[in-house]
Amino acid sequence: MDVREQAQVDAEADAWLRAVQAAHGPIVYRYLAGVTLGDRAAAEDMLQEVLLRAWRHYPTLSRTPDTVRAWMFAVARNLVIDAGRARRARPTEVSPPDLTQLPEPGDAMDRVLTAGVVREALRQLSPVHRAVLIEIYFGGAQASDVADRLGVPEGTVKSRAHYALRALRGVLQQMET
Repeated sequence: MDVREQAQVDAEADAWLRAVQAAHGPIVYRYLAGVTLGDRAAAEDMLQEVLLRAWRHYPTLSRTPDTVRAWMFAVARNLVIDAGRARRARPTEVSPPDLTQLPEPGDAMDRVLTAGVVREALRQLSPVHRAVLIEIYFGGAQASDVADRLGVPEGTVKSRAHYALRALRGVLQQMET
């Protein structure tokens, strides 16, 4: 086929494609818009792909309007299926959090809420565990100073602090649920 014959075939294919788009494009678009749940951009992209494939298959496609329409719907359906498979194959896209909506470190309201939760959790601990935690973590005292105040060995204070923190963690976890 020489250049002139190829140009003639291309011109016929272009004219045929315009006629196919005018006759079947709106119907196929409505179908695609429905199956993409109203995503107009996706429906337009898929319709464009259907028309591109029709243009590529111009020499082999039937010229019967009903056959062309059925072929276009089959291609559109396959594109929708392929797009669904591609979405499942890729991990879901996660956008970064909007940092303007996150509280600043040291936000006063955040501190108040946290203090209230910790206070409630401390109330649920035994008195000896509560006393050790308050002295060490809220009072800033050393284990040796707390041992002298409570009249117990320093190792006992450290042991109580360890078990008190475990108990506090358990209480806080229960409060979350």
